[in-house]
Amino acid sequence: MIARRRHLARLGTLLQRNPAVALIGARQVGKSTLARAFAADHEGPVTFLDLEDPADAGRVAEPMLGLRHLRGLVVLDEVQRAPAVWAPLRVLCDRPDLPARFLLLGSATPELVQRGSESLAGRIAWHELPPLALDELGPDRLDALWLRGGYPRSFLAASEAESADWRRDLFRSVIERDLPALGFRTPAETLHRFWAMLAHWHGQTWNSSEFARAFGVADTTVRGYLDALAGALLVRLLPAWHENVAKRQVRAPKVYVRDSGLLHSLLGATTREALDRNPRIGASWEGFALETVLALWGARREEAYFWATHGGAELDLLLLRGEERLGFEFKRTEQPTLRPSMRIALEDLGLRRLRVVHAGSARFPLADGVEAVPLAALPALAAEDRAAG
Repeated sequence: MIARRRHLARLGTLLQRNPAVALIGARQVGKSTLARAFAADHEGPVTFLDLEDPADAGRVAEPMLGLRHLRGLVVLDEVQRAPAVWAPLRVLCDRPDLPARFLLLGSATPELVQRGSESLAGRIAWHELPPLALDELGPDRLDALWLRGGYPRSFLAASEAESADWRRDLFRSVIERDLPALGFRTPAETLHRFWAMLAHWHGQTWNSSEFARAFGVADTTVRGYLDALAGALLVRLLPAWHENVAKRQVRAPKVYVRDSGLLHSLLGATTREALDRNPRIGASWEGFALETVLALWGARREEAYFWATHGGAELDLLLLRGEERLGFEFKRTEQPTLRPSMRIALEDLGLRRLRVVHAGSARFPLADGVEAVPLAALPALAAEDRAAG
C-alpha cells in the first residue's frame, strides 16, 4: 500500500477541530483505503460501516438508533447512499464532550455537498482526495504516473495491459452504475461518446455550442453531461479569472479530464509508444502538470483559475493564496523561454512569482520573478512555499 501521509495528517487535523469530516473523491481513488489506514492509527474505538453492504446499511436504517451508542471514530463509507443520516448527525455532533467523531466517505455529488452543508453547517469540514500525486511516489515514477494515472489500482497494475483493462472497467462502472444511481439517466452510449469527445477537447476552453451541434441537442443538455462528470470529480472545469484591466478577457472555463490515465484510455494511447504518437500528447502533459500543482499546493476550487485575453495573453494557472497570487505556465519542453504573454500576466495580474513548469531537469531563472522549474522538482518547490508561509 502507498502511504498517503499528507492526506492522513490533514484528516487528523480536521477531526481534531471538527466533530465531522467528509472525505470526498472519485470512485476508486482510494478513500476507503485511506480511511482504514487512518483508523488503524486511531487511539480508541473505531466503527467502520460500509453503506453499500446491506448488513451495515441496515444498522443505520434508523440512524439515531444505530449511531447514538457508538463511541470514538465512526466511519461511514458511501454515505451518499444513506441521505437519512444527515439530520441525525447534526444532533450527534452537538452532544456534550463529543463521544464520537464522524468520518464520512462519498462521491462528491452536488447532492452530497448540499445535504452536508445544510445539515452540518459549522460542524463539518471537507477534504478532497485526488488520485496519487508525485510526492507520494517519487520523481523516478513520474513517467509511469503520467501514463497510467493516479488511481491506485491502475498505477499498481502488473502490466500496461492490466492497467488499461482496469480503467476500461472503471468507465463501464461509472457510466452504467454510478451516474444512473445518482439520477443521471442519459444512455450509456451517449455519455461514452461525450466523454471520448471531451478527451480531444482536453485543455481547451469549453464551447457548449460545438458539443451541442455534434450531439444534436440543446446547449443546456451537453452542459448537463459535463456537470455530471465534473460532479463525480472525473472532469475539471477550471474557471476563467477576470481582472480589471483594459483588455477583453475570456470568460468560459477550460475543461480537463482530471486523471491522465483515464485521458489516455479515452484517446486510445495506453502505451508509451502510442502516447508518443498521439497529437494530444502536449495537452496531456500540461494537464498532468496542472493537476500535480493543484494536488501539491492543496488548492481548493475557489483558489484555482486560468486567465486569458482575446489578444492572446494567457496564464495556464493562477493560484490565489490569501493575499498572494502565484502563476504557473506548463511547457512540454526541456528549454522553456520567456514569452511576452508571461510578462503581461506578471504585470497585469500582480503575481508574486511565475513558475514555468517544464519537462527538463534544470531549474533556472528566466527573468525577475519568473523561474523555470522541472516537473519532477515540484514536490520540493511546494515544500519550499509551505516553509516560507
